[in-house]
Amino acid sequence: MAEMEELLRRRQERIDAMHRFQPGRTALLVIDMQHGFLDPGAALEVPQGRAIVPNIRRLIDVCRRKRVPVIFTEFVYATSVPCLRGDPFGVEHLPAVPGEPTGFGYPSSNCLIGPASGEGPNSAATIEELAPLPEELVVRGHTYDKFYDTPLDLALRSQDIRSVIITGVVTDVCVNATLISAATRDYRVTAVTDGVATIWPELQQACFAIWRRKFARLRSADEVIAELEQL
Repeated sequence: MAEMEELLRRRQERIDAMHRFQPGRTALLVIDMQHGFLDPGAALEVPQGRAIVPNIRRLIDVCRRKRVPVIFTEFVYATSVPCLRGDPFGVEHLPAVPGEPTGFGYPSSNCLIGPASGEGPNSAATIEELAPLPEELVVRGHTYDKFYDTPLDLALRSQDIRSVIITGVVTDVCVNATLISAATRDYRVTAVTDGVATIWPELQQACFAIWRRKFARLRSADEVIAELEQL
């Protein structure tokens, strides 16, 4: 047992060393911090997501000051792309039916784009508190993995980015899919433990355990900021 613990300790030291941020080769990903997931009354509201906004705001401010690229993603659904993310896995994204119930478990136009796009609490737009600057990239994806069929990988590689910092919602869905996709593409991934959120605490902890084992380095917002300040 002692030998196993020592092996794991040495492996973690190696992981930590390889994942340290490099000047000019690090980017921040802000995943799906949209009205449709954060606003009270949204069909897919994640109340815990509102609690992480201040930490993500601090990370964005530091990254902008240190000239670390900040990239935003937004999950969107369109009736012209009738993928499984709408039916059956996300019926809330389907267009609301006039006169019919809306909310969790019902078609609600959540993060819907196009002629019948969602408005108000179901809007696909990033919340104003974290609004992207005009020159910052906003990646809109129709799947949970924001690398799939989007320019995200090209945007990172064309800037010679090697390390990505992951924040956003929902931990066990779009964050998880994007994080694993980044690791599969050999990016050095750092997940911000108090910068991601989901409705289910047990799934958050399960994701942390899985990520730590094979996919990412885990750090708090304070720890990430302290490291960024050294760039």
